Amino acid sequence: MQNSADYLSVTTLTKYLKAKFERDPYLERVYLVGEISNFRLRPNGHQYFSLKDDHAKINAVMFKSAFQKVRFAPKEGLKVLVVGRISLYEASGAYQIYVEHMELDGVGALYQALKELQEKLAKEGLFAAPKKPIPLFPKKIAVLTSPSGAVIRDIITTLDRRYPLVELDLYPTLVQGNQAADNIVKNIKQVEAAGDVDVMIIARGGGSIEDLWPFNEERVARAIFAAKTPVISSVGHETDTTIADLVADLRAPTPTAAAELAVPSRQEILSQITDRRARLVRQMQKRLLTEEERLQKIQTAYIFRQPERLYEGLSMRVDLAKNQLTHGFRQILSQKEKRVQHNLERFRQFDPTLQVSRFQQKNALLKGQLFQEVRLLLNAKTNAVGSRIQALDLMSPLKTMTRGFAYVTKNEKIVRTVQDLALQETVEMHFADGTAYAEVKQIKEEKNDESESIL
Repeated sequence: MQNSADYLSVTTLTKYLKAKFERDPYLERVYLVGEISNFRLRPNGHQYFSLKDDHAKINAVMFKSAFQKVRFAPKEGLKVLVVGRISLYEASGAYQIYVEHMELDGVGALYQALKELQEKLAKEGLFAAPKKPIPLFPKKIAVLTSPSGAVIRDIITTLDRRYPLVELDLYPTLVQGNQAADNIVKNIKQVEAAGDVDVMIIARGGGSIEDLWPFNEERVARAIFAAKTPVISSVGHETDTTIADLVADLRAPTPTAAAELAVPSRQEILSQITDRRARLVRQMQKRLLTEEERLQKIQTAYIFRQPERLYEGLSMRVDLAKNQLTHGFRQILSQKEKRVQHNLERFRQFDPTLQVSRFQQKNALLKGQLFQEVRLLLNAKTNAVGSRIQALDLMSPLKTMTRGFAYVTKNEKIVRTVQDLALQETVEMHFADGTAYAEVKQIKEEKNDESESIL
């Protein structure tokens, strides 16, 4: 049997193995490819995680100085290329890689395409557009996810626990692979065509960027943006952010959180109802107490004890107004009576009967004056006519003819000279008392006191 002095201690063996790791030239600088696992960001500190592939896993350490040079955000499931050294951690006896440099492997093009698509959609306003509100009490929720797996079970469990009144419609959806994007768009359109869905949840579990890539497709983003139904996106883990999350109306970190955001909590609603009921009861009790105090104060007020005091002032005001009104009416009545008397006096002055009587008197006076003037004028004219008649009578040929004179006419023309006569013609001889007809037998013309006879 070996002496105990021949046995190595664990520490001795561990240090020997560590020396072997550090002296091996192949392990001083190792280029390793693997998938990040068990990563949890430690701000401002060293980072501890694992690198794995399908058959093995190795612990990794990246000190703060080296991690600050990494140009991307490491997260679960990313496939990376690392450069570092292999050593042994004595405390646990586990070997690990101390990473000095790390970069993406194979997904660099995907990240570049994702960045370019994000910039394009951001310029178009798909991310900054107003979000549709999530109904407070939805009646029907459509879930677009894989029909198998923990995602749908978590959502169903959460909805049953929080709000069992809601109706859930599952649209079996491919959430990974080349045909997933087209299937997601197709199911979104089917939900829109149904027209009776209040909220749409698009969900899947975590995975690498390749696994989540269907939710970074442009056609999926535009289908979500064009949907009239509010969309809650829950894709990947809390640290994963896809374009679908940015376009959706609400982002949930997990499928359970998506279900919680989609419906209210039954317990919270009941608690709020109970609380508001209690507050309402308290408010009503307080209001009743206030109204009772007010009623007591009103009942003890002097108005109810001596109600006549309520209208004493009004009664005095009514009497005063009545007196003022009576006095005013009297003044108005007096003024109106004076105006009436004044108008009567004026009416009497312009009474048509009086006017007619005056005009009749004036007419009779003028008529008498007119008759007197006419008589005087008639007498004067009569005297004047008589005088002129006498004068005319004195000058009248008839007056002369009464003294033996006559005048001769021929053919109704006065014969003024014998030259107007001819022998054997008949002439008229006009006397004062009649006419005689004579035939000219002889014409004797006298000239310069000489007489000539013509037979």
